[in-house]
Amino acid sequence: MATRLGRARAWAIAAALISSSTSPLLRNSAASVQASSSFLAVVDHGASKPRQLRAFSSSSSFSQTSQKPKGKVTDRLSSVIDAVNDRKLPPELRGQRNNVRSETDIINVVEQRIWHSMEEGQFENLPGKGKPLDLSVNPHADPAEDTLYRILSKNGCAPEWVELNKEVRNRIAEWRAALRKAWSFKGGQDDDKWTEGSEALKLQLQDINDKVFRYNLIVPFGRQMFGLKWEKELDRLTETA
Repeated sequence: MATRLGRARAWAIAAALISSSTSPLLRNSAASVQASSSFLAVVDHGASKPRQLRAFSSSSSFSQTSQKPKGKVTDRLSSVIDAVNDRKLPPELRGQRNNVRSETDIINVVEQRIWHSMEEGQFENLPGKGKPLDLSVNPHADPAEDTLYRILSKNGCAPEWVELNKEVRNRIAEWRAALRKAWSFKGGQDDDKWTEGSEALKLQLQDINDKVFRYNLIVPFGRQMFGLKWEKELDRLTETA
């Protein structure tokens, strides 16, 4: 194809040179050369198209054939997963893959099972029926910690975090009382007392927050406390005033 294009270009250049000549015979030959060169260019351009079409068709057919097995494998996997999930469900909810399983449907199934058990008398002979609940044992606590807390309680002792909790709460109550007293001097003739008192109260607040931080490190999970913030405490005073 490259050689044909080269020939066509050469003939076109020759035709241009000949057409510039004054001889009518040479002009006629130039016209024939131009026609032949354009014909070759069209033939070469058309010959390249089938190759491109064949390459495109082969690549598209390969992609289609490669996607078909992948889709089949995905469908099989999804069907297996649905079957496994259906086996985990109660019989009342099996075989409903296309239906939306709402929370209400599940609650209804649970209530039906409870009513059937009550009708069969499975709740009649439960251990501890008619007796008060034993609240001295925490079923969610670690048995070792629960035993340790019982020993400390019998001997009149408490864990460190319990004592620290009492100390922090007492310090917070005293600090807020001192803040209210210093707030009463704000904006009056004794405004200097508010300035001096506020600086001392800020230092005490930092000490309280340090104790809160230490308390949160040793306390069991779920019993943490929030520290104090100066701006929020002032907002509380303005709201109550």
